[in-house]
Amino acid sequence: MSNFMFTNAIVRTPGRSIVEGLSNSKTLGLPNYEQAIIQHQSYIDALTKCGLDVYVLEPCEEYPDSTFVEDVALITPNCAIITRPGAPSRRGEVHEIEFVLKQRFNNIEAIEAPGTIDGGDIMMVDDHYFIGLSEQTNLGGAKQIIQILKKYGMSGSTISINKVLHLKTGLSYLEKNNLVVCGEFINDSNFGQYNSIEIPEKESYAANCIWVNESVIIPLGYPKTKQRINNAGYPVIETDVSEFQKLDGGLSCLSLRY
Repeated sequence: MSNFMFTNAIVRTPGRSIVEGLSNSKTLGLPNYEQAIIQHQSYIDALTKCGLDVYVLEPCEEYPDSTFVEDVALITPNCAIITRPGAPSRRGEVHEIEFVLKQRFNNIEAIEAPGTIDGGDIMMVDDHYFIGLSEQTNLGGAKQIIQILKKYGMSGSTISINKVLHLKTGLSYLEKNNLVVCGEFINDSNFGQYNSIEIPEKESYAANCIWVNESVIIPLGYPKTKQRINNAGYPVIETDVSEFQKLDGGLSCLSLRY
């Protein structure tokens, strides 16, 4: 059981180009830029409330999805790894994050072609990392990550994904051996050793929540999820991320926490 605390987060302000971001959620409509800016600020406020120093990067108009910084890097206690996103339109984002990481970390590794991996497919549980094999993350990318983790005294394993976009779309580790699970991950034998907090299918969007220094930040508007996480002993902070949901983005995607 870990007692670690996060001290920092890196976020990127959404650009006006956010309306052109990738999405399978067309039924929700296009994100509203002004609203996204307001929501992004309240997300930063939530992280600050949990004790983090939040480093805010300038918008990057060239890359509509660049506000989802989690996908382009993995920050571990021992190294930072620059990923290679599955979507070709997002690959240029790694250059935008690279110089930021170089200012902050000594040990920087990078995933190379033809490996692909999105940070949203990587779930940290203490010093082990579960890696989802998805449309965005291939076995080559996963194997590279596992090799790098080993080099720094950590470990990784792969999980096949059938329905969701990213591993963390349906799973969130809340420390203290508690795991939020939804949909295809309910009763998955890979996670038998954890206490499961099940999220009902109707509230599946809230399965992507984040533990930050004893509190759990969840999206606004999911009462059952809020109650179940509360009942497991966590203070819950709700924040509205409806505009990011329109781009299949969740709470974890919007920051790199370390």
